[in-house]
Amino acid sequence: MLFNSFTFLVFLPIVFVLYWGLQKKSFQLQNIVLLIASYIFYGWWDYRFLALIFASTLVDYLVGLNLAKQDNIMQRKILLSISLLFNLGLLCYFKYTNFFIDSWIEAWDTVGIHFNISSLSIILPVGISFYTFQTLSYTIDIYRKQLKPTTSFLRFATYVAFFPQLVAGPIERAAHLLPQFDEKRIFDFEYAKSGVSLILWGMFKKVVIADNCAFFVNQIYDNVEAYSSVELSIGAILFGLQIYGDFSGYSDIAIGVARLFGFDLMTNFRFPYFSKSIPEFWRRWHISLSTWFRDYLYIPLGGNRGTTLFKARNIFIIFLVSGLWHGANWTFVIWGGIHACLSLPMLITKKPKVKPNNNSLTLRQIPALLYTFIMVMLAWVFFRADSWSQAYRYIERIISLDSLNVNLFIGSSKMILFSLVVFFSSLVLFVMEYKAFKKVEKEVKLSALSSIAIFLMILFLGVFKNPNDFIYFQF
Repeated sequence: MLFNSFTFLVFLPIVFVLYWGLQKKSFQLQNIVLLIASYIFYGWWDYRFLALIFASTLVDYLVGLNLAKQDNIMQRKILLSISLLFNLGLLCYFKYTNFFIDSWIEAWDTVGIHFNISSLSIILPVGISFYTFQTLSYTIDIYRKQLKPTTSFLRFATYVAFFPQLVAGPIERAAHLLPQFDEKRIFDFEYAKSGVSLILWGMFKKVVIADNCAFFVNQIYDNVEAYSSVELSIGAILFGLQIYGDFSGYSDIAIGVARLFGFDLMTNFRFPYFSKSIPEFWRRWHISLSTWFRDYLYIPLGGNRGTTLFKARNIFIIFLVSGLWHGANWTFVIWGGIHACLSLPMLITKKPKVKPNNNSLTLRQIPALLYTFIMVMLAWVFFRADSWSQAYRYIERIISLDSLNVNLFIGSSKMILFSLVVFFSSLVLFVMEYKAFKKVEKEVKLSALSSIAIFLMILFLGVFKNPNDFIYFQF
């Protein structure tokens, strides 16, 4: 079920009324409503996927209970291994089986040995990368004795399947979200109003910016050779806007919907395109994933302790794994490697880190901001391309400056209309987010007038199109 679909427009009010209708009775009944709604929401794509999420939920619930009872180190490691092997095994099978088969065949092809092995018909379950990491953080935290397990299967199942953030995050930690299912929720009009504001802003970023940018991006990537260097450069920037509008838009909607039910989800994006370095970009982009890798992989590897070479190794491991997490294609691994390389200068020069809440922006910092923006846009080419060779050719064409023609945005009235929509909506995005950035706010806050204007833009520029999937659903 898509957030930007008519089905969800009907689904959400029904769940909202049923949920708050039980406010005076029991928060346990509210949890039951949320769990049933979450399973309906997830099963809407394919009911068979429900068996996978239920299995992960059951395994990690039982592992968590037994970890709390067990003091023997070896037994605790065995229990944690069960959780890791089960969850990562499912993830690897559904997401990476064909990738490893194809890569193995291609490797032998390079030395002249050919295998007649075809890929398997495996359907990738929506959101499996997200809820797998969410359940794993629960068992790992219990193993580390940083968290006590819940004794309620209902509450744990609702935590895992909570529909606002189930399929594309934010990737929540049990320490933050799980206790909220143990508390009585009282309807707060102001909190719900802030949720509606976030939903509107997220919808604006998705259906007005991302989907309209996709109109041009898809044309360019479908025929790279047909466009000039300038058009390809613009295409790279438009994809940067598309993926930001698409993914951060989903996160905003998820956080907003959660607020309608009295829940607080973590901030997942904090104006990343105002970053002045690659490390700062990753402290502002997909925060729930970057902090997950930091806490459960980077720090256990040694983090920033040891020699510069040792730190560089850890950075490369993190970014390469992050790239592979995003998709079963070498383009994602290369994309992660590019970000690792771009992060090394600050490690070598040992410049002090810029904290995300330090939102100063002076004229002296503009070159650093532009450099970071350009590097991120170029790296996105590998993220979007179908193959590494297409990405290489795309960037080669940009650098060659073979033509300065810009014919992409002119011609038919439809092209001109889409061009104007992309330009003005992007301008609105920049102004609104820069204001929030300078005020050191977590999110854009819409006034009543701004909300009406954004709603009208969504209504006229997005709602009458067929809803497009969110990009991160494929991860």
